Amino acid sequence: MTQSLEIAQLGNPILRQLAQPIDNVHDEHIQRLIQALKAKALAANGVGIAAPQVSQSCRLFIVASRPNPRYPNAPTMEPTAMINPQIVAHSDEMVKGWEGCLSIPGIRSLVPRYQAIEVEYTNQQGKPQRHQLTDFVARIVQHEYDHLNGFVFLDRVESTQDLITEQEYQRRISS
Repeated sequence: MTQSLEIAQLGNPILRQLAQPIDNVHDEHIQRLIQALKAKALAANGVGIAAPQVSQSCRLFIVASRPNPRYPNAPTMEPTAMINPQIVAHSDEMVKGWEGCLSIPGIRSLVPRYQAIEVEYTNQQGKPQRHQLTDFVARIVQHEYDHLNGFVFLDRVESTQDLITEQEYQRRISS
C-alpha cells in the first residue's frame, strides 16, 4: 500500500474538505493506512502526515518528529497515530515558527501557532489518550489537525513577507 500512496498536492480538492470521523479503529483498512502513513512520513522526511494528504478522507494523522534534512533540530519521538483528534485546550501564547508541508513542496513560511495545546485522541490500539504538548510537537499536531479540517499552513500565514523557498530555508538553517 505504501507504494500506491501519492501525496495530494495543493489544489487537490481533498485538501480543502472536512475529513470524516473513524468509526472502527481496528478496521483492517485503517490499520494498514496507519502503517503506510508512518512509512510515507519517514520516506519523505516529514515530521507528520495526515490521511487527507494521501487522498483518504478520514480523521487520522501521524506525528513523527525526528531530526532529518527538512527539520534538523526536531526532537525525537516515537511515530504516533492520532485518530479522531480534538484540541481541547491551548495556551494564550502564540509563537511563530517555520513550517513546510509535503503537499506544498518548495515553500516554507513563518506560521503563528499556540505554544502549548492539550489534545485528546484515540491511539492505534483503540485506547483514549490525552496529552499536553508544547513547542515543535504542538506545532506539528496543529498543522496536521488543520489538514483534517480543510486548511493548509498557507491559510495561517500573516504576511506574504513570511514566505520563503525551501532552498532559502535550508541556506538559513545551515549557516
